[in-house]
Amino acid sequence: MHESSVLPVRPSACPGLLRIVPSRDGGICRIKLPCGQLDARAARAIAQAAKRHADGMLEATNRANLQIRGIHAGIENTLSRELLAAGLGPRELAADDVRNLLVSPALGLDMAFDARRLAHQLLDLLEDTPRFHSLSPKFGIQLDGGEALAMLEHPNDIWLSAISDAAAPLFAFGLAGCPPRNETDRPALAAVTAEQVPLLVETLLHLFLDLAGDGQTRMRHLRETLGDKTLLEHLQQRLPFALQLGPVVDNWRRPAPTAFAHLGIHPQRQPDRAMVGAGFVLGRLDSTLLLGLADLAERFSGGQLRLTPWQSLILPDVAQSDAAVVLAALANLGLMTEAAQPLSRIVACSGSSGCARGLADTKADALRLAERLRHAPPAGVHLCGCPRSCAAAHVAPYTLLAVADGRYDLFRRADGVAGFGQPLARNLSLDAAGDLLAAPGVPTDA
Repeated sequence: MHESSVLPVRPSACPGLLRIVPSRDGGICRIKLPCGQLDARAARAIAQAAKRHADGMLEATNRANLQIRGIHAGIENTLSRELLAAGLGPRELAADDVRNLLVSPALGLDMAFDARRLAHQLLDLLEDTPRFHSLSPKFGIQLDGGEALAMLEHPNDIWLSAISDAAAPLFAFGLAGCPPRNETDRPALAAVTAEQVPLLVETLLHLFLDLAGDGQTRMRHLRETLGDKTLLEHLQQRLPFALQLGPVVDNWRRPAPTAFAHLGIHPQRQPDRAMVGAGFVLGRLDSTLLLGLADLAERFSGGQLRLTPWQSLILPDVAQSDAAVVLAALANLGLMTEAAQPLSRIVACSGSSGCARGLADTKADALRLAERLRHAPPAGVHLCGCPRSCAAAHVAPYTLLAVADGRYDLFRRADGVAGFGQPLARNLSLDAAGDLLAAPGVPTDA
């Protein structure tokens, strides 16, 4: 049944809570979760909506959000209104597109700087400033408190990273990129105090909107036009405080996060508490699984769930004495709990079964590949149905780019090589690709 009253939606190819985008398997509704967090009540509301108005299939995204897939035609407004009534939307409808703040799933839980207050200030800034509602739905901000669990490979339009874990650290920042981790990485532009972060971000957003020309929707476009030096000069002219420059910024490199810390049991800063993490198989879950997770959260984590940028989930504030029980329960629900599991290291887009652009059924092929690699887990593989790379915002160690049904080009990430990296082999069958990935050293014909 079509609904007569239409919610205000601006045109975009990106799904949102109000803008349900058609795909091969039905509509897609993306629910943006503040700091990746939701409670059991909200999880149940999403699960029930997915059952009523779609096929019960959901996805965890690489920005720690959830999206419903397979939405039936004609009920888009009904679904959006149900989700809004459940408190899953913004206070201002026009702000839905711009609530793009990436934080650590361990925000406030580990021994790093507790950036929760800053995160909420930035979310309020994005939601409560009407001018910012015109930003691209892809425009992203990262706030990194220095947590051991952190996604540092997703490029963001603005990134901020604590230089230390002190009670009042400086925050380095940069534009159109990631925090530097290696000596060869581009250093931060400057640093500010924690108290100055909200005004810095507000000023940067106004500066972008003032200077961006037609078609310049992302910070990288403005950066390519003006350059870092000019942008920094414009920024300093608008700020009532001096940006901190010099060795404190130029020589700083972000310490490496803990690999696969989104899986398993990890102690929290809170005494006798742990966070317990597990991954969704290829980022997919269904309503039944989400309802089971809501029950588990109510029993062991105060009803709280946190999504991660690795298409996984963390239950926070679990009693240390219950952590092993919770981890086993997550495994029993079908989630991955160990880095040694091949599917913990494989990412796949929707592929031809869910997307008209997909040249191969990447989800099915990923399951076959994982079985083939069960004795030799890969460093990390991304199966990509087309060059858009929707499933991964960063370049994986290895990428299989579909060129036809069941056929892939294989790439290896390499410093200084654009795109997916160095081409290793072309037009491989999935079995041949699996043999190469399982080999001790991947040979190259390029």
